[in-house]
Amino acid sequence: MQRLIVLMVWVLTGCSVGHYEYSKEAQKRVDMTVTGIPTVLGLGTLGTTIPLTADYSLTAAHVAKFSLYRVKAWHPECDLAVVYHKNSEVNLPPTFRNSHIGDRVNLYGYSFISAMPVSSSGENLINTTLANSWNKAACVVVAANAGVVKGMSGGAVYNASDDTLAGVIVGYSDRINDNKSGKTLYKNVALYVPYARFESWLAQAVKS
Repeated sequence: MQRLIVLMVWVLTGCSVGHYEYSKEAQKRVDMTVTGIPTVLGLGTLGTTIPLTADYSLTAAHVAKFSLYRVKAWHPECDLAVVYHKNSEVNLPPTFRNSHIGDRVNLYGYSFISAMPVSSSGENLINTTLANSWNKAACVVVAANAGVVKGMSGGAVYNASDDTLAGVIVGYSDRINDNKSGKTLYKNVALYVPYARFESWLAQAVKS
């Protein structure tokens, strides 16, 4: 298999990729958190968290760092963190299952633009590297042709076939290039950390 690399473009070309829409279902599955420093103008940034237990939630590390939640555990390689958060015990804990390339997935989070719960759907396209300040090269992520808007980071990716939790949204990219040829393989994709990359870490983080 050829080595692939993601070229990330966060908000330089906009704050979203693909199609997403308002979703009551997203409101049931994820929570909104305010990150950054609020101002008198109400400015700030939104992020998303995933309820895990009555006391903990899972989110992206870059959301946790700037949120008001206390962090329980940071993933050593991936853009993930477990934070302290009181959750309703209804439908907890979620059931996890690793997804596969070609599988359909549903994404849930909150929009920075509207501060409303949103969702999108798509297909897993490829596993790829993502090296930035929050992810080490060892943290392979999945690219899916689903819509993502700023604010959905830390949100949930569910397997469409059995409604199990497949991973955590960490961002999006305007393109994925082949590292050898430079050819663009996919455009405007969502990026998420798959369950396989954090299964052991999560079990230990919640248990300890």
